Amino acid sequence: MAINTAQLKGRKIGRVLTKMGHATREQVHEALAIQKTRKVKIGQLLIEIGYCTQNDIAAGLAGQAGMDYVDLVGVELSDEVVQAIPAENVQAFKAVPIEYNATARRLTIALKDPNNFEAEDSLRLLTGYNVKSVVADPDAVEALIEKYFSKSESVVDVVTALADDDKFTDLANRGDSIDLDAVLEAAEDNQVIKLLNLVLLQAIRDKASDIHFEPFEHEFKMRYRIDGVLYEMVPPPKHLGSAITSRVKVMANLDIAERRLPQDGRIELSMGGNPIDLRVAVLPTLHGESVVLRVLDRSNVELSLDRVGFREDDLETFRALTRKPNGIVVVTGPTGSGKTTTLYAALSELNDIETKILTAEDPVEYDIDGLCQCQVNEDVGLTFARCLRSFLRQDPDIILVGEIRDLETAQIAVQASLTGHLVLSTLHTNDAPSSIVRLVDLGLESFLLTATLEGIVAQRLVRNVCLKCKEFYTPTEEELMELALTPDDVKDQKFCRGTGCDNCHNSGYKGRMALFEIFTITDEIRELIMSEASTSILRDTAMRQGMRSLRESGLLAIYEGQTTIDEVVRETIMSD
Repeated sequence: MAINTAQLKGRKIGRVLTKMGHATREQVHEALAIQKTRKVKIGQLLIEIGYCTQNDIAAGLAGQAGMDYVDLVGVELSDEVVQAIPAENVQAFKAVPIEYNATARRLTIALKDPNNFEAEDSLRLLTGYNVKSVVADPDAVEALIEKYFSKSESVVDVVTALADDDKFTDLANRGDSIDLDAVLEAAEDNQVIKLLNLVLLQAIRDKASDIHFEPFEHEFKMRYRIDGVLYEMVPPPKHLGSAITSRVKVMANLDIAERRLPQDGRIELSMGGNPIDLRVAVLPTLHGESVVLRVLDRSNVELSLDRVGFREDDLETFRALTRKPNGIVVVTGPTGSGKTTTLYAALSELNDIETKILTAEDPVEYDIDGLCQCQVNEDVGLTFARCLRSFLRQDPDIILVGEIRDLETAQIAVQASLTGHLVLSTLHTNDAPSSIVRLVDLGLESFLLTATLEGIVAQRLVRNVCLKCKEFYTPTEEELMELALTPDDVKDQKFCRGTGCDNCHNSGYKGRMALFEIFTITDEIRELIMSEASTSILRDTAMRQGMRSLRESGLLAIYEGQTTIDEVVRETIMSD
């Protein structure tokens, strides 16, 4: 008689094995008696004594997890089953498909480990199938993966197959009169699902920060951003744009019928044990909906001040700023310059049992244990200012404000710092000294600024030279002129660049590093702010007191062979 595995879930392994008929109660009690003298799992003891086989124990562990155990020895997979999910998914999740019902969209996968929960959840989200998991012998699962899924398909292969498929041609030239049923059917097509899965896997593997799906008049582009630079993938046929967009919307639980208004959502995946968040932004454009996915891979972020990229003296200065009992510390720079990562790294270091930390963010990018994080929602009136006002009644020690956007937010941040709180925030300015003018322009009084502001950190990201194809070279006079240098200024210095290789997508760059400019508010600077001194006077005074400008930080990185002249020129401006 077949045992209902749901009834075995959560029971002790000895009881499960007894119920399944793999061992008697006497045998289990004998193993338990031995276990008191040896620190060995009971399953291993039952195998050693000879009462159970390895398969019996595996079946028992599956039953304990509420799952069926299947024997895959000699199993052959049909083409339909093999085509059900991409080989990349099979390899990534160590889950092999063994049954597939196309009509009911039901898929059965065999796992090596009953604790591999992420496989079922992520495959259900990626494919849209009703996924059921069973457990099998790890060697048998590996053998099937090797036999049927060792050859990976590329994005090019799937795009080529889709271009030759006539069933999607009805979607072409339909404009706004697209039939929703036809779009939904296309979005659930195996080949469309396979294409999107491959694009997501490739982007995550290449550590991309964003994935773009863009409709134009005569083409549909797919691009992804690595180290701040966009790379184009092979474009699918134009008429598939609506199917791909709809598939993303289905995964993000968005309204596929709404094509006139912007929509925002999120997709949560788990790859190799790492949680990956995809923030989805859909924007209606002239030729269809443009979709951008922001990839938030928590395993790919260094939330430690030691690994953000500070030089030793800058790190010491920044740590001193963030350890002040009160005041405002601002990190400034353009969008995508790593401001949030720097602030998170600071909070991770300050996060202990004695410190209450509250954050107001738009959006909350990383979920960090020990922090009370609040998502700003302007649609319902939950602005930065309103969050901050509530924060002051929550007895915090440290407050993070995602961005100071208006006078109200700035004034409450000042009030918070005056009442004994440390406030961390961001601004969008070109460099550190110009942040003073920006805050005054918002309407903040100079005397309040001088009373609360402790320091401003300007930040930029430049690409690192690829270590695999790095070479030394002598820059031309024109290149040096970009940095306002002469050959005599750099006669003892070495310059590096990347020649381009497979490791760096032939760009010569791999990874990014941060450049910093730390503007500490000293008494002399406070007097200048009170007298409404210009940005250039503030900058000159700060540099005289030892501030290293972004350009100077960039030069040091060039001389150390970490980045190139082009990168520093692109990301920094000359000091006046």
